[in-house]
Parts: sequence; C-alpha cells; structure tokens
Amino acid sequence: MASLQLRKRLALFVVLCQLLLPLHTLPLQAQETAIQKSSDEKIQSDEAVTGREGIASYYAKRYNGRKTNSGARYDPEKLTAAHSHLPIGTRVKVVNLANMREVIVTVNDRCRKRISPFIDLSRAAARKLGFIGKGTAKVMMTLLEEGDDES
Repeated sequence: MASLQLRKRLALFVVLCQLLLPLHTLPLQAQETAIQKSSDEKIQSDEAVTGREGIASYYAKRYNGRKTNSGARYDPEKLTAAHSHLPIGTRVKVVNLANMREVIVTVNDRCRKRISPFIDLSRAAARKLGFIGKGTAKVMMTLLEEGDDES
C-alpha cells in the first residue's frame, strides 16, 4: 500500500515539474528576443549609414499582376523591391557594384529569409541596374531616410 501512495506522489511531482518548467524559463526566452530585436535595430541603423553588400535578383514574369505583401499588385515597370525584414514602405538605394549604376526602390513585398543580405527587385529596377539578362548581381544596399530624395 505504501509503495502505491509513493508512486502516486512521485507521478504528481513529475507532472507538476513539467507544467512549471515553461514558467521558469519564460524570463530567459523574453530576454533572448529583446537582445535579438536590439541587435536587429543596430544592424538596420548601421545599414542606413554605410550600406550593406548583398545579392540582388529580379521577379520572374509569372508574378506580374499578383498581390504583394503590401496589398498592391506587382507592376514590373515600377521601381519596387522585396526584402525579408525591412519594413514595408522603406526606400532603399541599390548600387550595382559591377557597373556602379544605381536605383532607388521602395520595399512593398517580402521574400524568404536568407543567410546573406538579399533583395528581389522589379524588372524596371533590374533593367536600370543593367543585369536583366544575368539573373543576379552583387549590389550595395543603403537605406534612405524619409527626407532623402536622391534620384
């Protein structure tokens, strides 16, 4: 009889420990996300000042007329872009490092997250940068502040 009572108490103790463990680690998880957000903000502010080297590609023809993440329809003749984490509406100056051509685009869509910096441009932006037949190009991406109107 005593061993049955002991087993019940042990089982209850194990169940309670498993239920309380996520509460114990919750502050640690919150701290990790706060650190990650502050490091992301620091990276974005560094990008705004110095720019960031990365790879650019352009939308395939099959995306013409489809809705973007902002709700607008994709128009290949507008200077727009997709980026994994920049806010929608952000203006970015993109410079092709092979020929030093530059274009200013507005982020209105999302692309999948990648390890290296990456931006997906509209066909008009890729044409201005001069890599429309190549598929990808090495570029320098610089965030523009709201008052900056470089053309």
